[in-house]
Amino acid sequence: MRLLLVEDDLLLGEGVQDGLVDAGFAVDWLQDGEAARTALSASNDFDLIVLDIALPRLNGLQLLAWLRGLQRDIPVLLLTARDGIDDRIVGLNAGADDYLVKPFALGELVARIHALLRRAQGRSGNDLVWRDLRLDPAKQIATLKGEPLVLTAMEFRLLHVLLANSPNYLSRTQLDDKMYGWGGEVESNTLDVHLSHLRKKLGSDAIQNMRGLGWRMGDATP
Repeated sequence: MRLLLVEDDLLLGEGVQDGLVDAGFAVDWLQDGEAARTALSASNDFDLIVLDIALPRLNGLQLLAWLRGLQRDIPVLLLTARDGIDDRIVGLNAGADDYLVKPFALGELVARIHALLRRAQGRSGNDLVWRDLRLDPAKQIATLKGEPLVLTAMEFRLLHVLLANSPNYLSRTQLDDKMYGWGGEVESNTLDVHLSHLRKKLGSDAIQNMRGLGWRMGDATP
């Protein structure tokens, strides 16, 4: 899943980005609100935004107001150093989905992100389920017919993206963006290799490809 992190504190931003990548997300990091607005104008492929309020050029609340004015319902988690209840009310009323006060534990941020993604996807629990497959994004584990499914980090990330977006097709560009973000260097056949490995582990009909549309998980019942 692809996140946009908007944070102007270099030390905090680097630490949060590294931690979220370790948690299995593709993370694009920007350091001012205007750059974030440009990025969001150009792409609809972000699954969630982690947004600092005190930003240069365009602050977080202004960016949030612009985003909600476009009827974009992407989940937004606000970060702020202000812990007053009035500040929280202002942020939530502006359209934020959650609010985290600095300093915070990375584990809590990751847990809140997973909770927001569950809500956006209409899930009450962590597990994404397809046939006999269960994938828990928070714990980064998967099982097939009750047995542990051994996946590489990128196979897990690809499977997570496909399951979370099922039954929709995702193009090659969308899959690459959601798996790697801007900074990832992707060789031309990398996606095909991961897809091939997943099919071997899940079954030949697990992932469908439609010319001109892309890839998706197969039907829920074989």
